[in-house]
Amino acid sequence: MTADERMWPRPVPLVGDGSAASERAADPAGWALAPDARAGLYEAIAARRDVRRFRPDPVPGDVLQRVLGAAHAAPSVGHSQPWRFLLVRDPELRDRAALLTDRERLRQAALLEEDAARRLLDLQLEGVREAPLGVVVCCDRRTPAAGVLGRATFPDADLWSCAAAIQNLWLAARAEGLGVGWVTLFRPEDLAALLGLPDGVVTWAGCASAGPTSARRRLGWNAPAGRGGSR
Repeated sequence: MTADERMWPRPVPLVGDGSAASERAADPAGWALAPDARAGLYEAIAARRDVRRFRPDPVPGDVLQRVLGAAHAAPSVGHSQPWRFLLVRDPELRDRAALLTDRERLRQAALLEEDAARRLLDLQLEGVREAPLGVVVCCDRRTPAAGVLGRATFPDADLWSCAAAIQNLWLAARAEGLGVGWVTLFRPEDLAALLGLPDGVVTWAGCASAGPTSARRRLGWNAPAGRGGSR
């Protein structure tokens, strides 16, 4: 058996660029994306915002596939890919989810000073009802942390991985001309019960409602960053 035959075969990444270190070393500049691709990426990052109003237009299936494909291409601890995406198209179910956010908003407002409570109650959260599609992002935590490389020391790294998937989803949606609103104003166990999730699968990022945007400036999340801010 030769020395080459005794070497482990080079692992090829399941997502992302599949080049070898030797190839990148031979042409360091070749690792960079083309100028137009770089410009598009930075434009999407800079233009991403939290959207709260949506038109009723359905999201085309091919666009949805690309956006979810981008989310699935996110980095994850130990390549565990713990995210699960539930697509909610049923208006009745979306309305029941919106009732959870309404109840939680009132509960939190009761704990605040009057001015802060007024701002909270003024937030536009009707996107949960208005958007043609709801995407509930869940984290499947049923795999023991010790069984995933990197989670034994940081048990919550699976949740961080789901956050990376949400970022990918958000940027891809922005590039496609879709709006995303990240809604976490509900109790995770309540939404999990509404969706009938199994034990160990938690609603991590809430309901990211995706749909074509309808521009309308309001106070709160729609204010420019630094004056009310946006996610």
